[in-house]
Amino acid sequence: MRTRVKICGITRLEDALAAIDAGADALGFVFYPPSPRSVEPAVVEAIIKQLPPFITTVALFVNESPEQVRAVLDQTGIDLLQFHGDESPEYCNQFERPYFKALRMSPDIDVVVETERFATARAVLLDAYRAGVPGGTGEAFDWDRIPTDLNKPLILAGGLDQSNVNQAIGQVKPYAVDVSGGVEAAKGLKDCSKIISFMNEVSRAN
Repeated sequence: MRTRVKICGITRLEDALAAIDAGADALGFVFYPPSPRSVEPAVVEAIIKQLPPFITTVALFVNESPEQVRAVLDQTGIDLLQFHGDESPEYCNQFERPYFKALRMSPDIDVVVETERFATARAVLLDAYRAGVPGGTGEAFDWDRIPTDLNKPLILAGGLDQSNVNQAIGQVKPYAVDVSGGVEAAKGLKDCSKIISFMNEVSRAN
């Protein structure tokens, strides 16, 4: 099966179109103000209006208020929700929108148990763990820790770039990979050549 690709941390229309041209399946927009990749809903609304069809748009939140999540959904019409904090299954379910849950690979996490806990999630995303940082660390984790018997599609994140995504796909065989910093010129600004190189490595792995 072909590995899907989400390019996260999109802040500009030109980066979104470059990702699509290179073959990305999904675009991620960060609605977490402390992040250097955070973007205003009005900017995302303008970007989405200019995208071609058949591209999934994803909103990333970290422990956000339900009111703010709904406000972003109403303004942008985004397709899919990504919860990257300490949200409960009950919290995630309330928006009546497809979602997936990010799990940070802390030393004591039981990925199987957490995946079963989020039974209504469309997928789980596994990311590197650093205390106090909800994601976007640019760090990889030990892929040998990933269970092989998860009952949901797996999205692999954490420190991926053109140098290691081929190996990651071969070893983990994820449904999708999620990249942000690995295809950037600077935080929040994508590098077209890095996107193309990353997508070429994904294709080679497939």
